[in-house]
Amino acid sequence: MHLPAPLLAQATTDNEGLAALWAGLGVAFFLAYFALVVLMVVARWKVNSKAGQPGWACLIPIYNLYVELRVAGMSPLWLLTLLACGIGYIVPWIICQIKTAQRFGHGAGFGLGLILLNVIFLPILAFGSSRYTPDHHGQA
Repeated sequence: MHLPAPLLAQATTDNEGLAALWAGLGVAFFLAYFALVVLMVVARWKVNSKAGQPGWACLIPIYNLYVELRVAGMSPLWLLTLLACGIGYIVPWIICQIKTAQRFGHGAGFGLGLILLNVIFLPILAFGSSRYTPDHHGQA
């Protein structure tokens, strides 16, 4: 079946508009995602700096995990479990988040927030009035 020329032109214009809409949404999504990534890098940098660790460490793979463990006051040996796959990563990371919250003067509830809503709670930790206070009760 052949469409008459005016209908064919209309269909082509509609498809171009739809393609432009999808392209615009893709660009908007990319910009929002990029802004979120920049926010999280800056927040992690600030948290590291508050804890007396190098801020730039958040940019280096594997070393960033080591520094995160130091901020939480955990033994560097936990890095071996963090580098494992699956549950071997999840459990130490959860412990690390709760201990980090405690080191900044917050309770386990804030640690739970760091676990479940890291995108909200990490900037609160970084840019809020929380102060890093290392305790000397031993290491996990």
